[in-house]
Amino acid sequence: MSGKVRRPAPRPPGEPKGAAEQARTLRADGRRNRERLIEAAKAAFGEVGADVSLEEIARRAGVGIGTLYRHFPTRDAIVEAVYRREVVHLAGAAARLIGSMPAGEALHQWMRLFVDYIATKKLIAAALGAIAGRGSDLYSFSAGLIADALALLLDRARAAGEIRPDVDPGDLLRALAGLTYGNADPGWQASALRLIDILMDGLRTPSARAALTPPGRDAPRSRA
Repeated sequence: MSGKVRRPAPRPPGEPKGAAEQARTLRADGRRNRERLIEAAKAAFGEVGADVSLEEIARRAGVGIGTLYRHFPTRDAIVEAVYRREVVHLAGAAARLIGSMPAGEALHQWMRLFVDYIATKKLIAAALGAIAGRGSDLYSFSAGLIADALALLLDRARAAGEIRPDVDPGDLLRALAGLTYGNADPGWQASALRLIDILMDGLRTPSARAALTPPGRDAPRSRA
């Protein structure tokens, strides 16, 4: 018997797709529509508010309202999807940043991304609270992923000698929440980013701060 694997002949142009190929195409189209709807909803929440109509979200995504309802039967469903995607994006950024820059800078950039995450969360806070109140695992889901991402970043930065060895993940997460979610003033995002830069400077070891000092300038001395 020949050891060669026989491949199916290519489909002639114009011939209808087989059932399996059609199913794959439909699944891919469904995934694209779902992502477009989530992205459109996030933008609409920011520009119009959390009470934006579902018809407006569908219009922005370039799909019909029936397509929206197939993916998200209720307003709560699309709000939850937007939030979960933001959490997954923030958590996944930890490994991506570690792989592309020094560990201390990865931590710094991740904390700045945390501000964007909180900005989205604030837009839909009331709806999220209602969803969580109905028994959803929404907050436990997000807390676990975010805590694990921050712990990874801190472990790598400590191992590289770029941050103080006594930094506790829980303490840092509470500090980040205080700088972001606890600030309701206009312009809070710009303020939070400035404060995160200051916080990061305090987390760095003296040698890490010295390495960031431009040539010809003395590194700032820590006060006892």
